[in-house]
Amino acid sequence: MKRVLFICVENSNRSQMAEAFAHIHGGKGVDAQSAGSKPSGVINPKAIRFMAELDYDLSRHASKSLDDIDGEFDAVITMGCGDNCPWVPAKRREDWGLPDPKNMGDDDYRKVRDEISLRVKNLLDSLS
Repeated sequence: MKRVLFICVENSNRSQMAEAFAHIHGGKGVDAQSAGSKPSGVINPKAIRFMAELDYDLSRHASKSLDDIDGEFDAVITMGCGDNCPWVPAKRREDWGLPDPKNMGDDDYRKVRDEISLRVKNLLDSLS
C-alpha cells in the first residue's frame, strides 16, 4: 500500500481535495492523508460543495494538524505553504504551488479542483 500526504496551510481546501482524489483514484491501494501547518479546524464549505458535484462527501473529513501525522510516506505533496511546511519523512517530495481557491469564484474553484484531480491521478500512476 502506498502512503501519500498532502499538506497546505489550513487543511481546509487544496489538501483536503487532494486526499479525497487519492481515495477516489487510488482506492484501497492508497493510504492518503492530509494535514495543515496551521489548520483552520474546518473544511471550507466550497470544497464540500464542489466535491459533492463529483459525488464525494468531503464533510466526512476533518481539518488536521501536522502534529497528528506520523510515519514515513511514499510521497509528500505540499501545496503552496512554502516555509510553513515542515519536513516529513518521504521517499518523494513535490511542491505543487497551487493557488488557494478559498476566495475564488465558482468556475476558478472548479479549475483548481480539476487540476488537483489530474495531478493526484498522475502522482498515483507514477507510484505504482
